Amino acid sequence: MTDRVMDASSPIGLIAAGGVMPFAVADSLAARGIDPVMFALKGACDPVAVVRFRHHWISVGQVGRAMKLFRAENCRDLVFIGTLVRPALSEIRLDWGTLRVLGRVWAAFRGGDDHLLSGIGRILEQDGFRMVGIKDVAPDLLVPEGCLARAKPDETAAADIAKGREVLRALSPFDIGQAAIVIDGHVVGVEDIEGTDGLLARVARLRKEGRIRAKAARGVLVKAPKSGQDLRFDLPTVGPRTVEGAAAAQLAGIAVVAGNTIVVEPQAMIEAADAAGLFVTGLPA
Repeated sequence: MTDRVMDASSPIGLIAAGGVMPFAVADSLAARGIDPVMFALKGACDPVAVVRFRHHWISVGQVGRAMKLFRAENCRDLVFIGTLVRPALSEIRLDWGTLRVLGRVWAAFRGGDDHLLSGIGRILEQDGFRMVGIKDVAPDLLVPEGCLARAKPDETAAADIAKGREVLRALSPFDIGQAAIVIDGHVVGVEDIEGTDGLLARVARLRKEGRIRAKAARGVLVKAPKSGQDLRFDLPTVGPRTVEGAAAAQLAGIAVVAGNTIVVEPQAMIEAADAAGLFVTGLPA
């Protein structure tokens, strides 16, 4: 399993979960003459937006059905993209293809989210498919290095960014989350099952309750992939909603790892950041 595949073939299969990212990737592929085929996950993928593309519906756990569809559409290269709430094993609809690899599916579910996705990816690759990432098929959707908005981090923010990256590196072995908030050198929150939006909402609530007494426009949301993470799966994502949450949490800005973070609606995100006076910066990997 490699991190880079430079000769991704057309068509490309998008295993599409929730949110807008599956469709942004599909549009990016189509714009470059690569045919996207959506394999929409029931209960996650947007049923309205998906009709713009050739698509099939699959359920989590239908490995056999999914593989048949991948082959029927001649999709050798596959991408996992979108948000997905981890289902309980009891919620998975098994088919005969899944039963054949049930031991490997069970092993994948025993780890964190990154372990789950990479484990499922290995199962697919052992059956002749190739898992590729956003870096391979839609690099235009990745955050570039440098400041994206007008505001820039000051020395205090730079120190908070450095501490946030240290915290995320330390947490990486536990596969907990990909984000932390540091205010004036204090770690006030790390991402958990609530996701980044939940983390920002929690910090906003703590400020309102007076539990966080730092001045407004202080502190940074730092996002980074986990150390050793397979960068084809579950990259951090930012967008206008992230900026709105950071503004509500009264932060100074957002710092993410350039080239390893997906950006949703970049122009809208930059406009929202400028309106709120927040910085958004891409950090060296």
